[in-house]
Amino acid sequence: MPGPLSGVRVLELPAIGPAPFCGALLADMGADVVRIDRAASIDLGTPVPPHFDFYNRNKRSVALDLKARPAVDAALQLARHADILIEGFRPGVAERLGLGPVECLQVNPRLVYGRMTGWGQDGPLAQAVGHDINYLALSGALHCIGEKGRPPVPPLNLAADLGAGAMYLAVGVLAALAEARASGRGQVVDAAMVDGLANLMSAFSAFRQMGEWTADRGENIVDGGAHFYGTYETSDGKYIAVGAIEARFYRALTDAMGLDAEALPPQNDRSTWASMREIFEAIFRTRTRDEWVDVMAGRDACFSPVLTLDEAPAHPHMQARAVFSRFDGVLHPSPAPRFDRTPGGLRRGAPAAGEQSAEVLEEWGVEASAIDALRASGAMVQAVNAERAAR
Repeated sequence: MPGPLSGVRVLELPAIGPAPFCGALLADMGADVVRIDRAASIDLGTPVPPHFDFYNRNKRSVALDLKARPAVDAALQLARHADILIEGFRPGVAERLGLGPVECLQVNPRLVYGRMTGWGQDGPLAQAVGHDINYLALSGALHCIGEKGRPPVPPLNLAADLGAGAMYLAVGVLAALAEARASGRGQVVDAAMVDGLANLMSAFSAFRQMGEWTADRGENIVDGGAHFYGTYETSDGKYIAVGAIEARFYRALTDAMGLDAEALPPQNDRSTWASMREIFEAIFRTRTRDEWVDVMAGRDACFSPVLTLDEAPAHPHMQARAVFSRFDGVLHPSPAPRFDRTPGGLRRGAPAAGEQSAEVLEEWGVEASAIDALRASGAMVQAVNAERAAR
């Protein structure tokens, strides 16, 4: 079955991280996502073999030298036939290439032009370099994450790049696409990670203004300060996680731990959290992680084992829901979210840069003579996926 975005054409300009992840989300849902890759080799960080490039799965690739005018003209021809364009350049770069919103909307007034940056298209830091950790730092989010008395801890690059960046861009371009189909007019979507992070932190900002959230890490209900919301080491050096915020779940948890609920201090008495954490630590060290899994089975205690990346796919729940799928010889996270009538799916592995150059250009309206000229000049590269051919 085609995904819910079947028939939607997305043009993705070269970028790393959140922009291609957003493109992958749309591709998983059935969109025809064509990525323009650079024709010449350039440092884009740690190289990922196509076989393991999950951010580019379900896409096709055209390799163009966007410093050559004929290649830019070809890119504009692709934009003419696209519904959505995604770019993740520093502000002003797309304009200097001749592929900014003005040029693209001129050839396609219905185009949704999605822009992905850390700092946004304007402001004092718009031209500054940065990565996930920097956007977290400026938004106030990083200060809240980590142990009491210890430095802030970056939560991988999940929060800024993928959550505040890619996810907000995906919501933005799809909302703009719905509006464009009603009005016949496209628009620019400015997705900045600092904007998204501020939005994601809205509840904690409210808690702080209410006086319910301290300025220090590790003192609050979901930052590791509360003994009933955190992780604990078990006797085998592994870990478990508890999140028993509600009273009935806390009672189930403490009962399973062998504690007398009537003898315990009030759950939300912050003055007792540190001493209660010491009690929890001692109890959880008396059994292995898997023994605690058995003890907690069937109880509404908000308890989970902390699994490794290798262990997670084998968990019975993950297997029952097929959270991971073996595709193209590799274990992929399955597309999410799920649709009961038009499910997304894994259709093709990530392409080598330029693997479908001629195919896509022809399909999206570029004349054969122009394609031949692009290839002859080196402004376009038609690549072979050597990795896939070897298999």
